[in-house]
Amino acid sequence: MRTPRKAARVAVLDPDGAVFLFRYDNEEVGVHWAMPGGGTEPGETPAEGALRELREETGWTDVAVGPPLCLWEHDFTRAGVPVRQYEHIFLAAAPAPRRDPSGDLAAAHAEDRILRWRWWTPDELAAADEPLWPPRLPELLAAVRRDGPPARPVDLR
Repeated sequence: MRTPRKAARVAVLDPDGAVFLFRYDNEEVGVHWAMPGGGTEPGETPAEGALRELREETGWTDVAVGPPLCLWEHDFTRAGVPVRQYEHIFLAAAPAPRRDPSGDLAAAHAEDRILRWRWWTPDELAAADEPLWPPRLPELLAAVRRDGPPARPVDLR
């Protein structure tokens, strides 16, 4: 049986449509790329959790969480515990194009098994040869570039 876990992530986009991703190493699923984010705290809304996680993992304090992009459920193992994660993924505009994370983030990245980070252009994302979380991320962000944010979050569950 898997433990339910609520989480939130942020797709931070620069003006050219590049998205900021972390390369994670998870004991069950291996290496994959995902947006900043993680588990929400008790009493936190998904948007509040997404913003807190973004600050903790990037040091950015000037990014405003925008509209929801999608809802996603997936299974994995976290700290040896099998979980069923229920994620809210939000859009956000980067106030400065392709900037680096700031501050001393080494301990937070080590705890979350973040190996590195980078900005992905739309073409690079579409051609990715390593797993992306969620797997439909290139398609979702292409729709945002073409049509704007969705009227309702896309349900990937």
